[in-house]
Formats: sequence, C-alpha cells, structure tokens
Amino acid sequence: MAEVVLFHHAQGLTAGVRAFADRLREAGHTVHTPDLFAGRTFDSVEEGVDHARSLGFDAVREAGVAAAQDLPAEIVYAGFSLGVMPAQQLAQTRTGARGALLLDSCLPAEEFGTWPAGLRAQVHGSVSDEWFEEDLPFARELAETNPTVELFTYEGPGHLFADSSVASYDEAAAAVLLERVLGFLGSVG
Repeated sequence: MAEVVLFHHAQGLTAGVRAFADRLREAGHTVHTPDLFAGRTFDSVEEGVDHARSLGFDAVREAGVAAAQDLPAEIVYAGFSLGVMPAQQLAQTRTGARGALLLDSCLPAEEFGTWPAGLRAQVHGSVSDEWFEEDLPFARELAETNPTVELFTYEGPGHLFADSSVASYDEAAAAVLLERVLGFLGSVG
C-alpha cells in the first residue's frame, strides 16, 4: 500500500477532499491531508483564490512543502488544483518520491527544474474546465516527453469535479478518476 500526502484546493480542506482521502484510506493507503488554510474553507474557487492571493501563492506552496518535511521521503505527492503547487514541487525535487497525482492542474515542469527520470505520475483534468484550460498544454507536454506520466482528460465536468462537496462535482467522472488513482497507487505502493 502507498503513503500519500494530499494537498487541498483553493476552497480549502473541504468535506469532499476529506471524503476523497477517506476513499483512498478505505483501499488500504495511508493518506495525510495538511490544512494549508488553518481550517478556513470557501464557497467558491474565486473566494479561495482571493484568500490564497492575500496569503501569497508562494507562501501557500511553501507551507505545503513544509508540511511534508516530517513525512517519509518515499511518498506519493497529490494535489487538487492549488494543491498541485506543493505536490508537483515536492515530487520533482524531493528525493525518494514514489509518484505524483496532479488533479485539476499541472505546472510547467521547468517551474521546479526537470522532471525526474522514471518518476510516475497521473494528471487528471476536464477539457471543459476554464481553470485547467491554461494548464492543459503543460500536462500534454509532460505526458508526451515522459513515458512515466499519464494524462487523463474528462469531457463535461468542471473544475474540482472529484470533490463531492462542491457544485461542480460529477459522480460518474469522479468514479473513473478514483478508479484510475487507486490503480496507480496500487502499482507504486
């Protein structure tokens, strides 16, 4: 079984993020869910992004990196949207990373150096998601240049479609995403 650190999105550590983590735990994985917003949650992505902006995006990313420092190095780094910032940085820069799960976002690999040879990852996002739209070229490039990176796109669902506590939740797409994530974790654990 895998050990995972799952970083929340801009709406905070919502009930849906916690439920997603619980689904991974039910499958036998150990999942850590640091709260980068000190308990605050937001009703919309825009409100959450405004809060993250007020803290500073770099400060949010650095808080995520700091939250992982006491965890084992041999871990899977996962993040929803805003949480991809620390997840991708740690996956690319922390020795021992077992894999990366980049949900609803993907940064250019150059942001944190180069993609480590052999590092397995999955990127999941909706082609109808205006937030993921600007990240899709980065995700495609990452998958095209690294045979260990898989890109999964979904039709129809919006941003954060795997978070059961937000309006854009899409049960069918979330089930497919979860199945793919569990398969990935089973193969790297």
